[in-house]
Amino acid sequence: VPVSLLTSWATLRLSEKFILLLILSAFITLCFGAFFFLPDSSKHKRFDLGLEDVLIPHIEPGKEGKHNESLRDKIRADHERALQEAKEKLRKSKDELKAEIQTEKTKVAEDLKKKDGPKPLPPVPMPKLVGVNDGDPGDPDTKEKRDKIREMMKHAWDSYRQYGWGHNELKPLAKKGHSTNIFGNSQMGATIVDALDTLYIMGLHDEFKDGQEWIEQNLDFSVNAEVSVFEVNIRFIGGLLAAYYLSGQEVFKVKAVQLAEKLLPAFNTPTGIPWAMVNLKSGVGRNWGWASAGSSILAEFGTLHMEFVHLTYLSGNPAYYEKVRHIRKLLAKMDRPNGLYPNYLNPRTGRWGQHHTSVGGLGDSFYEYLLKAWLMSDKTDTEARKTYDDAIEAIERHLIRKSNGGLTFIGEWKNGHLERKMGHLTCFAGGMFALGADGSPDDKAGHYLQLGAEIAHTCHESYDRTVLKLGPEAFKFDSGLEAVAVRQNEKYYILRPEVIETYWYMWRFTHDPKYRQWGWEATQAIDKYCRVSGGFSGVKDVYSSNPTYDDVQQSFFLAETLKYLYLLFSGDDLLPLENWVFNTEAHPLPVLHMANITLPGSQNQG
Repeated sequence: VPVSLLTSWATLRLSEKFILLLILSAFITLCFGAFFFLPDSSKHKRFDLGLEDVLIPHIEPGKEGKHNESLRDKIRADHERALQEAKEKLRKSKDELKAEIQTEKTKVAEDLKKKDGPKPLPPVPMPKLVGVNDGDPGDPDTKEKRDKIREMMKHAWDSYRQYGWGHNELKPLAKKGHSTNIFGNSQMGATIVDALDTLYIMGLHDEFKDGQEWIEQNLDFSVNAEVSVFEVNIRFIGGLLAAYYLSGQEVFKVKAVQLAEKLLPAFNTPTGIPWAMVNLKSGVGRNWGWASAGSSILAEFGTLHMEFVHLTYLSGNPAYYEKVRHIRKLLAKMDRPNGLYPNYLNPRTGRWGQHHTSVGGLGDSFYEYLLKAWLMSDKTDTEARKTYDDAIEAIERHLIRKSNGGLTFIGEWKNGHLERKMGHLTCFAGGMFALGADGSPDDKAGHYLQLGAEIAHTCHESYDRTVLKLGPEAFKFDSGLEAVAVRQNEKYYILRPEVIETYWYMWRFTHDPKYRQWGWEATQAIDKYCRVSGGFSGVKDVYSSNPTYDDVQQSFFLAETLKYLYLLFSGDDLLPLENWVFNTEAHPLPVLHMANITLPGSQNQG
């Protein structure tokens, strides 16, 4: 079938397709009837064209009845097949049909590409890589602590290698593989990809090599799996890009671009705001059932910029940058209640969902990526910086408060009311404020460094006020209770990194020894209460002296928690912040210095 016909068919509306199929069926029926009502002699008349035996096969006398019967059966089958196809199309939702049409278009385009052979990625200059070294802290005591953290990483990795290899995560007590719906229950080796750069930074090169071999031989993205676009971007694409920049191994770059191509169909929505989930094989996308009226989530569609800019840089394909640029432009045009960004946005209508705003889950990394887009562009993406500054000003005005006990916290805005509760996820913001202090408007650098220190102190209190000295998932600031979890389902610790992340940023900017002290307290608590023979597990109640385990070794424990701890006890020359920007999964990506790199959307392009 000519490509043009395929493309035309794919772009027709459902109603047009159905009418065409009905006309085709009627035409077949008409031909069928006409053929059998013609006089006998007409049926067997020979055409003097020299091609008669090709056009009308010669039929021996006596066999014409059987031939007519088989022809009648064939026409009937074709007719029924056409009607069946029309019925199936009618059963599908509008979104499914749109995705199917887009997939057909993509397939045609891919087939055309294949005819020309796979195009290799263009050679691009490697950004200047500084600080990919040992980061020796100098004094023996700090080095000993760092060695302990390295040993914990080795225990986590070796356990996964032995009991969960190839699975996404590990169940350290059951000693078997584990997966969640964010990875579509497919074995994509999430822990391997997420841990690679940590292994490399720690000098665990044999382990790194094992991971690289698995990726070369087994990491396949053509699986029939519905995955979270956000999680796959930050863990897989972020992890592969960081491994490529640190090691220079081409396989990581190639795999990152292959996977990114599979995420692009998620952006086929009326607004260009991507679906939360996409099927890697079919390209069909949808949103989480629990999200406000079918909305996409701010922290998910707003946490793609860093990785997608690097994808455009490495692949030469502008599509990645265009997708995230479009999201930013769309958000810039929208009204924001009280200057705040709600957590939900409907990808069909382009309207906000419920007016909930959070710097914790559902909102967090959107703000982080505004600041980091500016830093990663060598501070030339001033639009991103301005958007960040405006957002933080609104957050300070409406969400940041001091408790009666003097603890600074960030609450959550829900329909015009401030909920005096802070999540563990929100604790990353202390580090963000410190990272964004330099370059703040109105000489506010000192103010934001101080704000970062206050958040770090509050989050340390949430750890210190538990039995295990590990922080709960969420904690309140009312009824006399401060920095303490009240509900049972908020008392768990699942090896999260955000508090330690803030300690590390505060250490880098202040060198106040308390941050290393607090980091060491957390290290000892994790090693004492979360370590089991088969790895590390989360605990269900940090206020219990005899906690039960959740039996999951999260991939982010290796990607983030242990990496930030290792960096906290390393010298500042290991991955200096002037040269590296960490994605929200702690994967370091190099600053793209604008002197020798043209990045779309930078200041010099208007």
